Amino acid sequence: MIKEFLKKNTLLLALVLVVALFHILIVTNNKGSLFAPRNITNLISQNAYVMILATGMLLCILTGGNIDLSVGSQVNLIAAIGAILLVRNGMSVYVVIPLCLACGILLGAWQAFWIAYMRIPPFIVTLAGMLAFRGLALVLLGGLTISPIPASFTRYFGSYMTGGGTPEARLQFSLMAGAAVCVVVVLLAIYSRITKIRKNYAVEPFAAFVVKYAVICAAAVFAFYSFGRDRGVPVVLILVGVVVLFYHYFTSKTVPGRYLYALGGNEKAARLSGVNTDGMMFFAYTNMGFLSAVAALVCLARFSSSFPSLGRSFELDAIGSNFIGGASAYGGVGTVGGALIGSIFLGVINNGMSILGVDQNWQEVVKGMVLLAAVIWDILSKKRRNA
Repeated sequence: MIKEFLKKNTLLLALVLVVALFHILIVTNNKGSLFAPRNITNLISQNAYVMILATGMLLCILTGGNIDLSVGSQVNLIAAIGAILLVRNGMSVYVVIPLCLACGILLGAWQAFWIAYMRIPPFIVTLAGMLAFRGLALVLLGGLTISPIPASFTRYFGSYMTGGGTPEARLQFSLMAGAAVCVVVVLLAIYSRITKIRKNYAVEPFAAFVVKYAVICAAAVFAFYSFGRDRGVPVVLILVGVVVLFYHYFTSKTVPGRYLYALGGNEKAARLSGVNTDGMMFFAYTNMGFLSAVAALVCLARFSSSFPSLGRSFELDAIGSNFIGGASAYGGVGTVGGALIGSIFLGVINNGMSILGVDQNWQEVVKGMVLLAAVIWDILSKKRRNA
């Protein structure tokens, strides 16, 4: 049972070990604590865009190991459009947000058309998009930074819920929110387990089930306690939660979601089985454009500005989060939960090395080696399964 538990929760255990390692290194070097309330809040606020982009990237990867190299440039272009409309034109937030989302859908659909219906390789199409979209963003910005973004916009993506003006009220509100999250997660897990048992599906041992969700709930309560000790619950956490829950349900419980896995497993067999493979490919990349727009709005609020280098390397973080989270480089394998844990994994590495004062260049080296190790693990595991 222990062996099976370790096998199914390797990524979660690796995350725990990485967190423990960085905490020890930070304390040993007198840099404070990784578990300081401000660090926990920053882990969410600074990596919200990665979690959103990684969720969208998962759908692209599921279609056959394909990736979208243009998401960082899409974020840059949409953020530039949003900043121009908000700051220079003084347009209403309620007009700008839908326009930005529509722009993301159009950008995604443009690329999806060439990929799905013209059968141009995704690598080529999205590479062209990466160059073209960033170039358009630079033209719109004129090489300048546009700021500040109005508070009427930032409050929807960059503010904090406190539950009152006093530290006591903020802490109480955060703990209540954390308890509510734990109750919802546990009830959904129990319902899923009961449903699987009724359908005679294999489930993990009850003891392993209890340990797993006890750890998850303990981590959630601690995170919300840290929010209460700092500035409150980040509003962007609600947005991330909605995105993760929706796409988790979509990929695991709906017919179109299962079609994505079938497409990545064997496209020809899926087409012969009646799956509209072209339509599913079109959906995956159009959806990536939509979530890029959501991430752009989050970044616009976080930085309170749009600048030429915004979005640089965002696509690498999104791709890396998925492969670290267990998505297969061959497609057809991966989960939204894995992508979320992978993005947190990268966030902990970034945050920990920044606190330790590690040079930015070495941070990139470490992230590259972690990504390579994750892909090597995926390839070796596939060979073992096929042996």
